[in-house]
Amino acid sequence: MADHVVTYRESVAEGIAREMRRDPSVVCLGEDIGAAGGVFKTTVGLFEEFGPERVWDTPISEQAIVGAAMGAAMTGMRPVAEIMFSDFLACCWDYLANEIPKVRYMTGGQVTVPLVIRTANGGGLGFGAQHSQAVENWVFTVPGLKIAAPSTPSDVVGLLASAIRSDDPVVFFEHKGLLAGKGAPAPDGHVVPFGEAAVRREGGDVTLVALASTVPLALAAADRLAAEGVAAEVLDLRTLIPLDVAAVLRSLERTSRLVVVEENPYQGGWGGTIVSVVADEGFELLDAPVKRVAGANVPLPFADALEDQVIPTVDKVADAVRSLATY
Repeated sequence: MADHVVTYRESVAEGIAREMRRDPSVVCLGEDIGAAGGVFKTTVGLFEEFGPERVWDTPISEQAIVGAAMGAAMTGMRPVAEIMFSDFLACCWDYLANEIPKVRYMTGGQVTVPLVIRTANGGGLGFGAQHSQAVENWVFTVPGLKIAAPSTPSDVVGLLASAIRSDDPVVFFEHKGLLAGKGAPAPDGHVVPFGEAAVRREGGDVTLVALASTVPLALAAADRLAAEGVAAEVLDLRTLIPLDVAAVLRSLERTSRLVVVEENPYQGGWGGTIVSVVADEGFELLDAPVKRVAGANVPLPFADALEDQVIPTVDKVADAVRSLATY
């Protein structure tokens, strides 16, 4: 009998449900998350189990959703708010960038804002320029927000547990391209601490640092390279804030070569920060230049052949590694 597997999308609902069962102050709000089960079917079963008192369908207003979540969090609840597409974080950016991350600091810790903003992120599905962006880099520029972006069903559950229990606000990116992906279910009580990267594949020749959708890309490239005699180590960051740079440096002690694989645009992407810290703290570990495989700095095309030109692919990652392996 095949081992039991679950989908990434099922794991979102499971992760939220576990926390709602554990803590009655956890509530959910967003567009069509109730009886409809979410536009991406990531909240299936929550309305049936917890009812309209704890699962709130909202108007189509990102400002209303995030504003209500902020107020609820400041008064003792732990809201989990859904913004349907991460591109639409721009609609509530004042709350997200100027209000929510600063309350705890500006009140000297008297008021906390323990909320989670969940959102569907990323491209590769031909959703066009306004529904395909990977926007971790937007949030990455705002001090006071934590950022999680899981790559596996089990991590979805474990990181949601940490996110919902956090007394700091968290932006939780669920990658649209991973929703149908399958993996082992999370064990009971599964919690993945923030700021702990995971080695998904060991290797001694080059370190591939990835996040969310670029983790399976990096693993596929590593498979291809293994056949050519190049052993790539794949590191899944899992969270960007806090950022596990120590894990990157530990990997570089073994491999001495670094490729960062990110879906964010090259200009202003989180990979630039990783590379900067490595240059600062791990320069002596490097035996070759550092490579960044990132999205092109253009609006995302609708046509799949064009979209492949813009976002990272297995070919692009493998080519970057080959250029370092022969350096």
